[in-house]
Amino acid sequence: MQTISERNLKTFFVDVVRWNLSGGIGFQFFKLVLLSFMGLGVYAYSHQAQYGLSVTGMNDIVSWGFYISNFTFLVGVAAAAVMLILPAYVFHDPDFHNVVIIGEGVAVGALVMCLAFIMVDLGGPLQAWHLIPGIGIFNFPSSILAWDVLVLNGYLLLNALVPAYILYSHYKGRPADERKYRPFVFLSIFWAFSIHMVTAFLYQGLPARPFWNNPLLGPRFLASAFAAGPALITLILAIIHSSTTYKIDRSVFNKLRLIIVISAIINLVMLFSEIFKEFYFPTHHSISSIYLFFGLDGHDSLVPWIWTSVSVNLLATLILAFNPGKNNPRVLLPACFFLFIAIWMEKGIGLIVPGLIPSPLGEVVDYLPTWVELGVTLGILALGVTVVTGVVRAALIIEQDYSGL
Repeated sequence: MQTISERNLKTFFVDVVRWNLSGGIGFQFFKLVLLSFMGLGVYAYSHQAQYGLSVTGMNDIVSWGFYISNFTFLVGVAAAAVMLILPAYVFHDPDFHNVVIIGEGVAVGALVMCLAFIMVDLGGPLQAWHLIPGIGIFNFPSSILAWDVLVLNGYLLLNALVPAYILYSHYKGRPADERKYRPFVFLSIFWAFSIHMVTAFLYQGLPARPFWNNPLLGPRFLASAFAAGPALITLILAIIHSSTTYKIDRSVFNKLRLIIVISAIINLVMLFSEIFKEFYFPTHHSISSIYLFFGLDGHDSLVPWIWTSVSVNLLATLILAFNPGKNNPRVLLPACFFLFIAIWMEKGIGLIVPGLIPSPLGEVVDYLPTWVELGVTLGILALGVTVVTGVVRAALIIEQDYSGL
């Protein structure tokens, strides 16, 4: 790195790029794998752009599938960064203050993936102009979808600019001026809740879809997000702790575990409340839930999916709550991983597809994503991991250099 007096905005960007292009053999192989997945995603998307959404598993009945499922889940992962921002910037918790940049990097990567999933769900790139205010038919403020576009892009901007300013200040060898970024921190806290609530309102405001038309949907979106997001951040922090010279204090993992446990328990309580409502006295509004949990007219492809999700969710929550290993990574990390996967299963396919089945005419079909959807999804996930890796790698180098000044 240059001397402090030589550092400016140009050298800042040059150094960030250089740090992410350099690295050991293991890091270079990791980047090669991500690049290969992104290449697969581009190829699959080119196939979809040429032939349209007919090459996906979606149809006239299930018009939202794997893309929107992942979008919905990742909005929650992005919103979960607030669980680090709130204690770090508002309550000045020193433990979280050392890792909050990493949480914001995860939020940026998740939001990039969210926007990418929206783009590919449009079918082809030429349809995207409809989402541009002033050019397309934006229908603001009457359209909830228009609100979703605004809050997602606004939250991405906040989570990119605040850490960028702090890192640039530290890169220059000076502390960040709290007066300049603190108002945006408070705004991002409000925005974090809004992005997931607005996404929930997209589904919740559809009276013809009783599976989604549920007053608990918004709060449960937040509870599941504040369980899955910190679980993912815990896994990332563990990787950083074990593979870099940037060490994470054990108290951070313990505090994150408490956040995960409380959120996961609230999520399960609301989930079981919904199940009780649907099955204690079933009505015609319970048909979607019956399809999901028990199958309908011989269509039962999601039954093992949802029961596996609920079982793993419950088991992982119990392990994290009782903490049998006393924060032993061999117990804590697998529990976080399986909780993350279980919530992804339930909040993704387990939420989106049953809301569309049966159709208003009573038609029931099974939905399975095609190789095109899986390929595009792998490409977008690789893009998100690349963004998170780039942000976190630069942040760790700058923070370690700043602490050594």
